[in-house]
Amino acid sequence: MNTSTVLVAGAGPTGLALACGLRAAGIRVRVVDKAPGPSTTSRALGLQPRGSEVLDRLGALDDLPQRSVPIRRVVTHVDGEPLARLEVGRRTRLVTRPGLLISQAEVEARLRRRLAALGTEVEWGRELLTADQDGEGVDVRLTDGRTRAGWLVGCDGAHSRVRKAAGIDFPGVTLVERFLLADVRAGLPLPRDTVSVWLRADQMIGAFPLPGADVWRLMAPAPTGAGDDIGANAVLAALTGMLREEAGLAGATVRQVLWTSTFRIHRRLASAYRHGRILLGGDAAHIHSPFGGQGLNTGLGDAENLAWKLALVATGGAHEALLDTYQAERRPVAREVLESTSAMTRLVVGRTPPARAVRDHVFVPLMNRPLVQRLIWEKSSQLKVGYRRGPLAPGLLPSPVTPGPRPGDRVPDLECDREDGSRTRLHAELGSRWALLAPAARTDLTAVARHRLGEENTAALTPAAGGKRALLVRPDGHLAWSGTSPATLDRWLTRVLGNGRVR
Repeated sequence: MNTSTVLVAGAGPTGLALACGLRAAGIRVRVVDKAPGPSTTSRALGLQPRGSEVLDRLGALDDLPQRSVPIRRVVTHVDGEPLARLEVGRRTRLVTRPGLLISQAEVEARLRRRLAALGTEVEWGRELLTADQDGEGVDVRLTDGRTRAGWLVGCDGAHSRVRKAAGIDFPGVTLVERFLLADVRAGLPLPRDTVSVWLRADQMIGAFPLPGADVWRLMAPAPTGAGDDIGANAVLAALTGMLREEAGLAGATVRQVLWTSTFRIHRRLASAYRHGRILLGGDAAHIHSPFGGQGLNTGLGDAENLAWKLALVATGGAHEALLDTYQAERRPVAREVLESTSAMTRLVVGRTPPARAVRDHVFVPLMNRPLVQRLIWEKSSQLKVGYRRGPLAPGLLPSPVTPGPRPGDRVPDLECDREDGSRTRLHAELGSRWALLAPAARTDLTAVARHRLGEENTAALTPAAGGKRALLVRPDGHLAWSGTSPATLDRWLTRVLGNGRVR
């Protein structure tokens, strides 16, 4: 096995997205998973606008917007009364895509299809057992033999073998002992563009519409005293009982049970995202409450951030030190997600009378205010994620009065013109490539970028809105550099990439 190969352990959304990004950049990739084949159960549901953007840049969004359930609002009931209607489908200046409810299995299927088009298939039934690294690569033992790779990335979930092999700690706590889930086909008298939540004292149940005729996800904390071994019938009985008692849906009938599950809600964050030639992403690096639908999307963000950096290092285009910026940029994002989802979980579940009083009389009524709704919606969209404080941005900020994004910020999907004059979108030109947005006459800037990043890896674009400053945009849609001087651009590339050049 060529040691320039990247071995990805885990064929969930994070591992598949990472593999797609690497393959699009021309990197040899293997994806192994211990499961005998693709999962067909829904698991994670929420695809936030940021997650849709990532899939779009990777060429894997496909028909997911058409197959999903577009959610317009979250209605929260307290003691049976609808006290808050949180509008989450409205367009804002920042958010122009809707949030989507779509099965994780569907997201994975589109990513596998894209990966196959790039020439790589998932190797099912191959569990990673051990991994040992040296300065040149990683020796890996799988269930069916040994292999060697230049890099190993663990996207193998909360119980990651890769993380354990790397000796990386995974500290954290349990937030809720037991949660119940069921995907059912049922005739619920509820709007299909709405997530409905009912709160009463320490009881809570949520109903989420899913794609398919009368398909719903039901979710609630397990009843007090429920044991560890809760069977599917008991899960369904508990959830339907709460629908009748807490939601007042006495006539609701479940015609078919598609899937049930129980789980504990943990809050854990890996102490490091990299140890030598072994890296982590997704649930292998961070797990948190599902409240807010951030998990799948945070993993996709990890994958896109790591893909372009690892591709540069693997091709000799950058020094290994660039990989340290992956942790520096993404671990603070995960930490903030852990904090916000943990706070939301404690507030919604309301384990104590004071917590329930704040929830019912302060937090829920506040959700009716337009400003609060916009802040919640834009925060949950993940489009505000940025890296201004990361190691790739310091010392590069333009004057505060300079309009437009600053280094580290996400760059909107601007209309641009290609070199041949045809119209395009910025994000459509990214994925595995960088983009230099500059006036058409600034071929000197284009030459510098292409000299260091590669001819095929750099799209030269002219923004339709004009402007004098050039923007160098990273493959993940964040601003790398802004300015007008070729010498300054060359110095920035030298600082970030070292003396490497893409082969």
